[in-house]
Amino acid sequence: MSSPELSVVCKKCGSEVSPYVTECPYCGTRLRKRAPKLERHGDELTPLEGMRERRRRRAAARREARAPALTDRRPYVTIAAIAGPALLLIVERASNLTVFDFGAIVGPVGDEWWRYFAAPFVYDDLGYLFAIGLALAIFLPPVEERLGMVPTVLLVIACGSLGALATAGMESALGDGIPVTAGGNGIALGVLGCWLAFRDAERRQDPTDEYDQVAVAVAAAVLLLLPLVEDFASAWAGLAGGLVGLACGFSAAVGRGRRPAA
Repeated sequence: MSSPELSVVCKKCGSEVSPYVTECPYCGTRLRKRAPKLERHGDELTPLEGMRERRRRRAAARREARAPALTDRRPYVTIAAIAGPALLLIVERASNLTVFDFGAIVGPVGDEWWRYFAAPFVYDDLGYLFAIGLALAIFLPPVEERLGMVPTVLLVIACGSLGALATAGMESALGDGIPVTAGGNGIALGVLGCWLAFRDAERRQDPTDEYDQVAVAVAAAVLLLLPLVEDFASAWAGLAGGLVGLACGFSAAVGRGRRPAA
């Protein structure tokens, strides 16, 4: 371990002094209120590492350990979640089929339970698909990096299908009993919620690891307001999908935080 460097500059006389003193030895100017605690490593003294420094060092070590594995992993789930609905939209426009034929929910589902799984991936509007695809392209790859392929697939399906199921249930309980939903606003809000849970947990471990909260709030607002301009975008599906994603992200972040540090 190398000896400490003279890295503190006195503001009054401009001299470089040891970072472990409280007063400048040349002019007597007070540099800090309290000298750092030191611990001995062999014949050398080093500053005692505080709780914040330990958390920051461990977070950096985890990011470095994860980086080699992430560089070789392609976001296959993200590609499928965007390309699949786009292909279905092309087939729909090129044929006589409608979104209802592909699985959109328009009215009571009855025994056609498969619509709960199909509806989140069916679109009838290119603008709707573009908005959801853009959100997935931004937030789903980092979620896929942290969770892995299979858990991410389960997350996408859970946010979409439970959002569609919530739409049918809430319309039956509070609405006119005719649920209408298709498209992935529930998936997009769920992925955003999961990403937010991960990033917030990482920021608590390392306060320097910040993200643009304003941009995230704008993205969430756009997704939440989609039902105002898109008939097939259900507000209930969006809210349910967002809550599912938040819960999954929080649970995964807590589980990762309890693992012993390497």
